Amino acid sequence: MKKKTTTVRPPEDLASTVEVVARGRGVSVNALVVDALIAEVEHVRHDEDFMDKPREITKRDKEILDRLAQ
Repeated sequence: MKKKTTTVRPPEDLASTVEVVARGRGVSVNALVVDALIAEVEHVRHDEDFMDKPREITKRDKEILDRLAQ
């Protein structure tokens, strides 16, 4: 799988806590963050209230693109 680099700048106390949690789990900070991101994406994927907003944005964008194409 192709990877993309993203910079995260957490507050120092959160960064320190994340490092301790990662060490406690025996994983890298990167692996811990990726796992947390995957869990959040799965959470919102099943949240219909959340999903309604991206659907509406996509619908509006399509309408605008259709007008531009005319």
